[in-house]
Amino acid sequence: MFSIFARNCKKMPTKEKLWNRNFIIACIANFLVACSFNLLMPTIPIYLSEELGVPHSKIGIVLSSYAIALLLVRPFCGYWVDVYARKPLFLLGITLFIGTFIGYYFAFTVLFFVILRFIHGMFWALSTVSANTVAIDIIPASRRAEGIGYFGVNTNIAMAIAPFVAVNIYDAHGFHFLISCALVMGLLSILVVIFIKVPIREKLDKTPPLSLDRFFLVKGFPVFINQLFLSFGWGTLIAFAVLYGKETGIQNSGVFFLFLAGGIVLSRVTSGKFVDKGYLHKVMVIALLLISIGFVSFALFHSIYAFCVSAFIIGIGYGTLFPALQTIYINMAPGSKRGTANSTYLTGFDLGIGIGMLLGAYLGDHWGFSAMYLTTAGFCLIALIYYWAISRKVFERNRLR
Repeated sequence: MFSIFARNCKKMPTKEKLWNRNFIIACIANFLVACSFNLLMPTIPIYLSEELGVPHSKIGIVLSSYAIALLLVRPFCGYWVDVYARKPLFLLGITLFIGTFIGYYFAFTVLFFVILRFIHGMFWALSTVSANTVAIDIIPASRRAEGIGYFGVNTNIAMAIAPFVAVNIYDAHGFHFLISCALVMGLLSILVVIFIKVPIREKLDKTPPLSLDRFFLVKGFPVFINQLFLSFGWGTLIAFAVLYGKETGIQNSGVFFLFLAGGIVLSRVTSGKFVDKGYLHKVMVIALLLISIGFVSFALFHSIYAFCVSAFIIGIGYGTLFPALQTIYINMAPGSKRGTANSTYLTGFDLGIGIGMLLGAYLGDHWGFSAMYLTTAGFCLIALIYYWAISRKVFERNRLR
């Protein structure tokens, strides 16, 4: 009996290790560079509004300029990381990205901010596409969605915690001191990336010819359209949640991002496991419902308690959504187009966020932020219907794994 048990044990598949040295280093680097970027996301609108007297509509132009740069550059970044060595591109991207922070010391006009944010967006595009592709190279294939979830949660925690810290630093020490903090964190991220060891890829016999499918995952276009409705909401959050809180009487509205982070962490580290077990579509539907409910609550209820609960619900929704949506793109692309798949996924957020910032600024100026967030909830419901009717079927027809 013991021998039979021993033979059965030998047959049991060994679970591949996810938390190896390289994956841990990649997560730390990703967190640091994302923190440095997100320190400025909520404070630039405050600085422009309170210090320079810029109206909301022009603030939207400043914020969306980086998203426009991302949209233009990301497809090329996907091609580059598929063709050239990924770690050097990652190092180049974050070095240029961190160096651009110096320009904020000299930014005192709207035009200067627009140009600077555009340049910053270009380098952020290269950093994020190469970082995500390096991470997926490191993650075991059998634990891909789970690994994507853990890796991405670092970015999302940074998106949530860094704005909270940034608002407090800004109030206590001013905008230029905040830039110095971002520079320090960025320099630390460069040092950490140096120690990542990326798996060696087989050299390509020749450089792939330029075609649309090398820059954009064409068969994922319906999913991309679906994504725009979802990322619109994220754009309105990172641009206007703090200003909205101040308008409704929330003293430290940066607390919104702490509860947002709590929801993201709670959901993102677990949702990837359900995706890997085959519950992808159920995970997506639950995520879309939660995001819609969260935005309705955020728009209609204005107490500090409702403010925090809404943030938590929205965080759970987006934390559940991110790894599932990225897995959809990755699983429709061959290994040779992994960078293209990542680029398409990130470009979907870039474009949606940019639209959210621009259209959100217009809605906020003319009808108020409550109407803007109700509109956002409506877009999320449209995304849910579109996903079940179209995106789900497109994925099932084109999935490779």
